[in-house]
Amino acid sequence: MGVTVLVPAHDEAARIGATVTAALGIPGVTRVLVIDDASTDATADLAAAAGAEVMRLPDNLGKGAALDAGLARVRADADVLMMLDGDLGDSAAQGALLLAPVQAGEAAMSVAAFPRPAGKAGFGLVKGLARFGIRALGGPAGRSFAATAPLSGQRAMTRACWERVTPFAFGYGVEVALTVRALRSGMTVVEVPTTMTHDATGRDAAGFSHRGRQFVHVARALVRLAFEGER
Repeated sequence: MGVTVLVPAHDEAARIGATVTAALGIPGVTRVLVIDDASTDATADLAAAAGAEVMRLPDNLGKGAALDAGLARVRADADVLMMLDGDLGDSAAQGALLLAPVQAGEAAMSVAAFPRPAGKAGFGLVKGLARFGIRALGGPAGRSFAATAPLSGQRAMTRACWERVTPFAFGYGVEVALTVRALRSGMTVVEVPTTMTHDATGRDAAGFSHRGRQFVHVARALVRLAFEGER
């Protein structure tokens, strides 16, 4: 059962090489596709140098559209689909932890839970909105699913799962939509503790701007999910 990894990336030159190297080292991974979302730095070149297949998008489309573009290329090969962010660096190797419950048939989707950040991050508004949406829209399973990492982009899914929960939602609404659709469809979703690290945003102007966009995108995804119904 081959594992295909999708890595959406925009201006991740600092860590993309280490992320790709770590992903390629995960047992069972047969293909790593980096979707370069119109980066202005050397993300694409560094990803290719590290051994990834690279898809270069001419325009910045956002995370959801980038993932859709990547999935269109790999869907024939993706028996198990893994999503990893481009800024994980060496910690992307812990994607192996996500594969265990999926390959064992214990879950249709696994989600990486990160350790609490050492410094100050955001105020939790986006995470709170995502948790509320999962409880409200995920059906009976959603009401009993205690999401600690509703915004985590590090996931593994069976083919039956990803075929049911895609196409991906717009922008930063990707993750909450994946969880809601999987739970609403009666699929088992598990969170897996990891010590993964990424380039977290802080309480500065750039951080607030990023979280503002996240909030809008998550809210937009939840509105669409409310009218979507079970697939």
